Amino acid sequence: MSRGESTGRCVVWVGRPSVEEHFGLIRAGWRTVVADPARQDAELPECGDATIAVVDLRASAQAAVRILAGLRESHPDMTWIGLTSVRTPVRDPSVRHVLPHAFEIVDGPSSFSALRRALARVPGDGPTRIDDQPSMLTGTSPAIRALSQNIRKFAPVELPLLITGETGTGKEMAARALHQISSRSDRPFAAINCGALPANLVQSELFGHERGAFTGATARRIGHFESADGGIVFLDEIGDLPLDAQTNLLRVLQEGTIERIGSCQSIKVDVRVLAATHVDLEKAVAQGRFREDLFYRLNVLRLRMPPLRERQGDIELLAQHFLDTFRESYGTRARAFSANARKAMNAFAWPGNVRELMNRVQRAAVIAEDALITPEDLELSLDATAGDRDSLGSARTSAEREAIVDCLRASAFNISECARRLRVSRVTVYRLCKKHQLALDQLR
Repeated sequence: MSRGESTGRCVVWVGRPSVEEHFGLIRAGWRTVVADPARQDAELPECGDATIAVVDLRASAQAAVRILAGLRESHPDMTWIGLTSVRTPVRDPSVRHVLPHAFEIVDGPSSFSALRRALARVPGDGPTRIDDQPSMLTGTSPAIRALSQNIRKFAPVELPLLITGETGTGKEMAARALHQISSRSDRPFAAINCGALPANLVQSELFGHERGAFTGATARRIGHFESADGGIVFLDEIGDLPLDAQTNLLRVLQEGTIERIGSCQSIKVDVRVLAATHVDLEKAVAQGRFREDLFYRLNVLRLRMPPLRERQGDIELLAQHFLDTFRESYGTRARAFSANARKAMNAFAWPGNVRELMNRVQRAAVIAEDALITPEDLELSLDATAGDRDSLGSARTSAEREAIVDCLRASAFNISECARRLRVSRVTVYRLCKKHQLALDQLR
C-alpha cells in the first residue's frame, strides 16, 4: 500500500458493504474506500494518515483480518471499528485475535446509526459538519475545514462579524451555524435581507415604530432588533442598506440602543450583529454609498466564504446530500450519480456556487428516468469542446449585458423599477451591473 497524502478523514471498509451502508457513509460525510477481502489480488487502498478502518467481520473474517494487518503496518496509529454478527460472534478466534486492538465493536445487524455514532466518537477531526443536517457547509476540503475552524473561533466572541463571499456560497448558513454553537443559541436569530426591504420601511422593519408615527402606522410595531434582544441579528446584503438606516445601525453598535420611529425614548438592546455582503464594501465606501465608520465597526471579525470551485472534493458529497434530502420529501427514483455525471460536476465551474449545485441536483432528481442521474439530467455536457463552451458563454454574457443596459435605460436608471421589470431583486440588479462592469453614473 502506498501512503498517499492525507486528504482528510476517510473510512476504509474492509469487507463488502451493502449499497445502503456504502451510501450511508457518504451521506454521513465520510470519504469511503472499499478493500474487498474476497479478492486475493486486491491492493490495499491508498489513503491518508487520518484513516479509520471499519473491519467487517460478519463474513470472511480471516481474510478481513489479513487486510487489517496490512493497514496497521502502513498506518500504525490507525483506529478501527469491528462489525460482528451472530454468524461471526465476538468469541470467534479470528475476532479475538484482533479484539484487544479495537476501538469499538459494533453489532452489525443492530443498526447503521450505531456505526455512525461509533465513527463520531473516534478521536480527532472528522468530516466538517457544523450541524447534523446536510447543508452548504458539509465537506472535507481544506477550504471548508478552515471555514469551520474560524466559525468555532468567532462563535464565543461578542464582536460584530462581516461575512463576505460570492452569491450562493452559504453566507446565511454560516451565520446560523455560528449562532447554533454560540452562547446565544437559545435566544432569537433574526435574518434580514436588506436588499429586499422597501426603502420607506427599512427603519420601521429594523427598529420599529410608534402608533401614528407615519401614515398607516395604526399600531406600535416592534422591530427586528428589539424582538431579537439577547440573540443575533443577521443583516444580509448590508451594502444595500440606505444611508439613514446605516446611521441608526451605527448607534446600535456603538451604544447598544435603538429608537422607534416616532419616539424619543432610547431602548437598550443586547444583540450581536452579523452582516454579509457579496459586494466590495471598501469600494462602496470610496464611492460614498456606505459609511466608513460603519464599515470599520462591522469589519472587526471577517469570515470569507469559499466559492465551490475552491472546495476540491466537496462537490460529489454535497450533491449526494442534496439528492438524499430531496428524496426524503418527494421519493424520487434517482438515488445516486453516474460516473459521467460525477465527472461533469467536477469539471463544471459552478458560477452560482453551492446554490446552483443544489438547484441542478433537485431538478435532475425530478426528471431522471433511472436510479443514476446522468450529465444530461444535470444539464451538463462532457461532449462540448472548451471552445464551444467559451463561445456559448461569451454569447450569453453579451446578451445578458445588453438586456440589463436596455432595461436600465427604459426605467430611467431607477434600480427598483428595473428590478420590477426584470422580475428580480434590487440586489440582483446591482450584482449584474458589477458582473458586466456597468458604471451607473457614467451610463446616466
